[in-house]
Amino acid sequence: MNLLEKTLELSRLYGLKPDHSKGQNFLVEEEFFDAAISAAEIKSADTILEVGPGLGFLTEKLAKISQKVIAVELDKKLADFLGAKLITQKINNVELISDDILKINDDFFSGLDYKIVANLPYNITSIFLRKFLTAKNKPQSLVLMLQKEVAERIVATVPQMSILALSVQFYAKAEIIGIVPAEAFWPQPKVNSTLIKIVLKPPTELPPVNHELFWRLVKIGYSAKRKMLKNNLGNGLHLNPAEIEKGLIEIGYNAKVRAQELSLEDWLNLFAKFSSFML
Repeated sequence: MNLLEKTLELSRLYGLKPDHSKGQNFLVEEEFFDAAISAAEIKSADTILEVGPGLGFLTEKLAKISQKVIAVELDKKLADFLGAKLITQKINNVELISDDILKINDDFFSGLDYKIVANLPYNITSIFLRKFLTAKNKPQSLVLMLQKEVAERIVATVPQMSILALSVQFYAKAEIIGIVPAEAFWPQPKVNSTLIKIVLKPPTELPPVNHELFWRLVKIGYSAKRKMLKNNLGNGLHLNPAEIEKGLIEIGYNAKVRAQELSLEDWLNLFAKFSSFML
């Protein structure tokens, strides 16, 4: 019996139909579980945070090769099923938490050396990344199954940059591992997914800037995407656009440049030029 057949059988027996409102789609192709595990480079001493374990197929594999798995499942029915399954199979190195990962306090991860492996619901990707990229105790890495379009936005370069791309590239290095076709899920989503790996930078490699002020500047720059940067910055910093234009030219940028046309390095240059106006 393949994974799709197992999934359909379990769904029928236990009434575990995926909840569309929660963005649930069960992965039913084993090769992509294996690809995620390979990308995560899991060692026997590792602790793995698995988000959205679903029916537990990946959980079982992770438990066999790591010291501990912390599996966080929002859906109580799925969590109850998985808890019973772990007991039946005598898998005792999995801590199952029935909760919303976005509501778990940062203190829970304090002192924890961990990696994340997750098949994320598409509707929580941005807030999930923000939570863990800026956490007090960040993961070593994240291997995520994401909507293809979102993964491509994360690794984007100019002129297709976004706040999401800047956020990930500020705190980490990201690479696309491969495409996961829609037919690898049940039920099939309308779009393909992508397996992406995000490795957090050590603190010594983070840009030496005031993070709060830097992101305030970025948000001002992106406040009206279709407008030229000089207008957005002028409005947000309460400066004449002509002053902004002069500053842009002084550091080598086109006066008509837009936010999405700037790389992380460009934004750091802008911050060095204009941060004094934000104090």
